Amino acid sequence: MKSLVTGATGFLGSAVMRCLLTAGHEVRVLVRPGSNRKNLENFQVEITEGDLLDHESLKRAVSGCDNLFHVAADYRLWVPDPQTMHEINVTGTQALIIAAAEAGLKRIIYTSSVATLGLNSDGLPADEETSANLATINGYYKRSKYQAEQIVKKLTDDHRLPLTIVNPSTPIGPGDVRPTPTGRIVVDTLMGRMPAYVNTGLNIAHVDDIAYGHLLAYQHGKPGERYILGGDNMMLLQILQTIDAINQVPVNRIRMPVNLMLPMAWCMEKIATFTHTEPRATLDSVQMAKKLMFFSSAKAQRELGYQYRPAIEALKDAIRWFKENGYCK
Repeated sequence: MKSLVTGATGFLGSAVMRCLLTAGHEVRVLVRPGSNRKNLENFQVEITEGDLLDHESLKRAVSGCDNLFHVAADYRLWVPDPQTMHEINVTGTQALIIAAAEAGLKRIIYTSSVATLGLNSDGLPADEETSANLATINGYYKRSKYQAEQIVKKLTDDHRLPLTIVNPSTPIGPGDVRPTPTGRIVVDTLMGRMPAYVNTGLNIAHVDDIAYGHLLAYQHGKPGERYILGGDNMMLLQILQTIDAINQVPVNRIRMPVNLMLPMAWCMEKIATFTHTEPRATLDSVQMAKKLMFFSSAKAQRELGYQYRPAIEALKDAIRWFKENGYCK
């Protein structure tokens, strides 16, 4: 049983790769030339070089495989050129799914995101039926993932593909080499760079639990269905205070009104256009902070047997990994 994993050099993709290896899958990984391969070290995987924008490399990658776990995505809250993100997340996804379908793969698991779902105005956790539309979604990343999921759904319906969609929430844990925007929150908190907070909320899950949810979706997921893979709903202040407690460094923080953050984020984005570094706050991320991004994994628990550990365990593992790998110097 050979499974192709995209995004295995990244955070969630590497966790999916490890999970599949533990489950006895033979794993091939699609890797861009020159990418950081730290997360592949010491794992027995077959490496094939390619790119989501190179359609011929996608055909070579799926050839001889039984399954596809498409985890790769351009996950950034700010990009100097949004078209590049669109091409990777939307056009590249479409090309890969078509290549997998033409190759006759038995199972396809597509990693979408809770970013494609709507949010409830009363703060109650959203589920797979909470609708969204492109006009109400903030940010290039969220819009690209929404568009990609719509294309994947249409391909699945039109061609009756053996494809299941999973919608991870916010993964936390070891192996966040870049790190991701959420991983930067953990590192910045450890480094004393989070003196203020906004009154928002996130759904936090251990990256290994989300990865195992991919395996469960492969084993039990229904074609054409989507499943939220999440964890605990937590206010941002609660997350920061939990990190402080684990780190044994209490911090007094001030609550920052969201609207006061907007001009600061605007300035950070303008500076980023000259420095070419991702800003710590963006206009889109501040706009998102106006709502509680809470989600329910009840469907995945009921239909897949999905379970998740307490969020504090995810934060402990992330903190340990960041410290051991020199991110907190």
